[in-house]
Amino acid sequence: MSDGRRRVIRTAMSNRATRPRPEFAAWEEWYRRRDYRRMPWYSSRPSPWLVEALDGGQLPSRGAVLDVGCGTGTNAIWLARRRFRVSGVDVAPTALSIARTRARHAGVEVDLRQASAGRLPFPTASFDVALDTGCFHSLPLRLRAPYVRELARVLRPGARVLLTWIPREVRDNVGPPHRPSLEEVAAVFEPRFVFVEVRWYASGSPRGWRIAGGRLGRATALLVRRRGRQPPPR
Repeated sequence: MSDGRRRVIRTAMSNRATRPRPEFAAWEEWYRRRDYRRMPWYSSRPSPWLVEALDGGQLPSRGAVLDVGCGTGTNAIWLARRRFRVSGVDVAPTALSIARTRARHAGVEVDLRQASAGRLPFPTASFDVALDTGCFHSLPLRLRAPYVRELARVLRPGARVLLTWIPREVRDNVGPPHRPSLEEVAAVFEPRFVFVEVRWYASGSPRGWRIAGGRLGRATALLVRRRGRQPPPR
């Protein structure tokens, strides 16, 4: 094969790898057209519910972590600084490029890959913890169940999941168009996960899991990957 032919093939493969599917293309446009630091979901600090879950012993203090929908990498980098082995996936190549630069400046290693949540590029039973800070609630309805099946595949039995979403009860003009109720979340996750705890996080509250004193802003659930099949209904 000629060198020119090899260059054409490599270029085609590169373009195919970095071109998001049509339903995810809007995310790449967001990162291409805007300063990521001004995006409504960006924070320079790790999610408070992640910090509290780890410091409170609800998550293991070491192991392999998957950050699904990692964006520009704030949570992934923070976890890597805590000596976790961290992998992150996102559909937006520009977001991943920013995350790689930020990780390099932070002096940590994070395995960052472009992928959709429904096709995670990892072997079965690879992770001890998964973090989903707004990926699930952003997916089209038809992709939510396939994502949960794929998430269960890459997690080890007994692995923990910290899932955060904007629930249906939030009526502010923010967040995804298809905000799930707790019942909808449970219907998709319960066949493969056990709900350990669900808490409401009040927007405007610097820390805490409460509604009192602030508007309802986020729902956060701690789940465990089932070791066997879900028990039949009684």
